Amino acid sequence: MPGVMAPGLVPPRPPVPPPVPPRGAPPEAESGVGGLSGVERDRILAKAALFSPPSGVLADGRRELVGLSREELAAALAEVGEKPFRAKQLWHWIYHQGVTDFARMSTVARPLQEKLAERFVIGRPEAAVVQTSEDQTRKWLFRFRDGQEAETVYIPDRVQDRGAVCLSSQVGCTLSCRFCHTGTQRLTRNLGPAEIVGQFMAARDSYAEWPSPKGDTPRLLSTIVLMGMGEPLYNYANVAQAMRIVMDGEGIGLSRRRITLSTSGVVPMMDRAGEELGVNLAVSLHAVTDELRDEIVPLNRKYPIAELIAACRRYPAASNARRITFEYVMLRGVNDSEAEARELVRLIAGIPAKVNLIPFNPWPNSAYEPSTRAQLDRFSRIVMDAGFASPVRTPRGQDILAACGQLRTESRRG
Repeated sequence: MPGVMAPGLVPPRPPVPPPVPPRGAPPEAESGVGGLSGVERDRILAKAALFSPPSGVLADGRRELVGLSREELAAALAEVGEKPFRAKQLWHWIYHQGVTDFARMSTVARPLQEKLAERFVIGRPEAAVVQTSEDQTRKWLFRFRDGQEAETVYIPDRVQDRGAVCLSSQVGCTLSCRFCHTGTQRLTRNLGPAEIVGQFMAARDSYAEWPSPKGDTPRLLSTIVLMGMGEPLYNYANVAQAMRIVMDGEGIGLSRRRITLSTSGVVPMMDRAGEELGVNLAVSLHAVTDELRDEIVPLNRKYPIAELIAACRRYPAASNARRITFEYVMLRGVNDSEAEARELVRLIAGIPAKVNLIPFNPWPNSAYEPSTRAQLDRFSRIVMDAGFASPVRTPRGQDILAACGQLRTESRRG
């Protein structure tokens, strides 16, 4: 996921931070807390810029419209002499109807359709490989214009006609979490807003789910989880723009309640995501002591558990109706003891939360084994008895390496 370090390399632990300010303290009061200052956020954003996606201008000079904000779209049209209302028209066709051909925009006159086609393009990532699991989970290997690739997964609900689209935010990852296949792939670059939104739009194309004239199109792709390749908060600017596009009521129109951002604990960006996006938060915890988490989630050496939990307590979108999800991959003999279950309960006490217990999904040459079913049940029972929902996630798409922690491509940094 994040950072710009080579896999396996982590910075030394910073000095012990001063006490965490009380929940609700303004950002300026946090300037001395474990890197929560604006300086630290600026540093993260500056590093992200080193892995920027390629330009949205094609080799033939046409500009990609997908991924532009409303203001950017209006400015692009103004540059070719079109009035602001045209942006609203195109926004509807691009994001509500899913149209990729200007000639299909019936509210746009033919001369303008031709003019737009000469200057702009409405693209999608190329589905280089599409696989469907025995349990109907679908995985796409999407190839972008520069040849880099990322994987996207659709996980259908077992009961209702709906499901979650798991989006990637980066090509590769720098978090190098020991149990994660994606972490074995070096970070190649960040994905841009067009590439992040484009994954969801291409998935809709695959299921023919854009609104029909009769309004009877099912809403299969009902939620988004930013849990694919990469650490979303190390690509915050592009992820935020993509999610604002997704949440726009005149386009795709997904509520922030239907979007979950998963982070391994980029503490300085968690506050900003909560304030600016307000989406659901999932935290990849996986250990309850710094000693173990330093080993299996190396980012912990920079932002230890105490700082991470404090950021969760501050997260503004958390409530009893919108609980923070703590993700916990169960590794046999590593982090699955009953004592660790009790410590987990102590750590998250007072946070509106649930715990998602994830059986480890093996991948080629992985060093870990999944916990036994009996141990999973014992761990889950301790957490549930403390008042926290703790479902054991049923692995999906294992036969096509689409399950949690299994995504990886062969893309490399040029």
